[in-house]
Amino acid sequence: MSRETLNTQFWKACKILRQDDNTNSLLDYVEQISWLLFLKCFEELEEKQRAEAEFEGREYQPVLAAKYQWSAWTDPKRRLTGRDIIAFLSDDLFPYLRDLKGNSARSVIRGVFADAPSKMLKDGAILRDAIDAIQEVQFDTAEDVHTLSHLYESLLAKLGREGGFGGEFYTPRPVIEFIVQLVNPKLGETVYDPAMGSAGFLVEAHRHMRAALGDRILPKHDKQLQEATFHGQEKKALPYLMGCMNMILHGVFSSTLTRRNTLGDDVRKFTEKDRFDVILTNPPFGGTEHGSVTANFPYPSKATSITFLQHIMKKVRRGGRVGMVIDEGVLFKTNENAYVQTKKELLEQFNLWAIVSLPAGVFANAVASGTGPKTNLLFFNRELDQAGNPVGTKEIWYYDAQAVGFSLTKTQRPIPENDLPDCLEKARTRAVSERSWLVPVEEIVERNYDLSAVNPNARAAVEHRSPAAIAADIAAKEQRILEIMEEIQELLAPEGNGQEDEE
Repeated sequence: MSRETLNTQFWKACKILRQDDNTNSLLDYVEQISWLLFLKCFEELEEKQRAEAEFEGREYQPVLAAKYQWSAWTDPKRRLTGRDIIAFLSDDLFPYLRDLKGNSARSVIRGVFADAPSKMLKDGAILRDAIDAIQEVQFDTAEDVHTLSHLYESLLAKLGREGGFGGEFYTPRPVIEFIVQLVNPKLGETVYDPAMGSAGFLVEAHRHMRAALGDRILPKHDKQLQEATFHGQEKKALPYLMGCMNMILHGVFSSTLTRRNTLGDDVRKFTEKDRFDVILTNPPFGGTEHGSVTANFPYPSKATSITFLQHIMKKVRRGGRVGMVIDEGVLFKTNENAYVQTKKELLEQFNLWAIVSLPAGVFANAVASGTGPKTNLLFFNRELDQAGNPVGTKEIWYYDAQAVGFSLTKTQRPIPENDLPDCLEKARTRAVSERSWLVPVEEIVERNYDLSAVNPNARAAVEHRSPAAIAADIAAKEQRILEIMEEIQELLAPEGNGQEDEE
């Protein structure tokens, strides 16, 4: 199937779904196309597994009963439409999917459809037309799947920009790629995201690990990546659905993606078998939890950012590595016991070897307006000496990133200015420069565990900037002003003028 045809059918289905009275927002029709694609894609996956079983002389037991497989109820010859198809979905298919039991694959599907879709389309004829468009979306070749995964991620990015849901659904791809490259997960290691959202970190870790193997990848390696590598948890139904869908499109149907409140786990009860080699994550910004949940932590706080950090510290295995996004408030808060004690333990029990300060605007898609939360990237390892004692932090390497390869507005358009490649190169040797510096841990302790990134070279960096750099900065600011004006015009424009296929 050509990329153009696949692109046309994908966005055609989106536009059809938008016509229904129950899909008034981008969030609504993203959810609808996600569960439709999930069921179609899952049938394609089952067909491959059935063919493999037949080739090996094994009997294959399908996960879904014949009546509920995609091709059965979407069959053009049956032509279920109107009230009939709505009734079948509401009264038959979804109750069946929500009651699946018996193996890990069924558990994943049960989790996906436990609360999704959150609401049904009203018009069965519109649903039928969307199904007919999706029927043309093929998964026959790796190129088809790659193209569709790209389209799906562009839809998630659009959701982040326009819906203000960046903290839950979408972390900018350049940030994810940078974190994965620096942490460098390898085959044989387990990878965990406790707030997986749309699974961007797990998808990129899978791509990174396969790319590292290159032509040396064997069926046993693929099996290990499929079954024993990736683990994720997500509290909310819609991000969980999107995360599972995103993973399937990128070649992973993992039964270790679970829908649950990560912070509901008592961190005091974790043992080494519950832990992971690599943790990559972007926990929710600014969330709060009930007191019944905060009791699961040694340093209770209603703020999810600091409790997620405690969870992650308890979940990383001996010798393991962490790369994560965190809002800046966690770094500088020194007036609350939970923050101070958590950071104290982080420095004493782990090697917090790097903090990268990101510019304001990286998560402009996480809020309805403005630049979004100021964020940093933390990198720390759980290291032990020969006696088995934790190796704490001696000094922290800081880097002040001013540009990240995309505009710092909701549009997140690609721009040439990008400090992340320079940061990646310097981080590997902990090099000191105008943008990077070292801080001994004793200085952090004296500041009552204030981990804020304050570049001591900031003035020198400004004084030594080249005319070309200054001109580039002016051009970037002018571009940002133009983008803000475009966003204002979009807000003032009549509803329904959006063209999704321009992505």
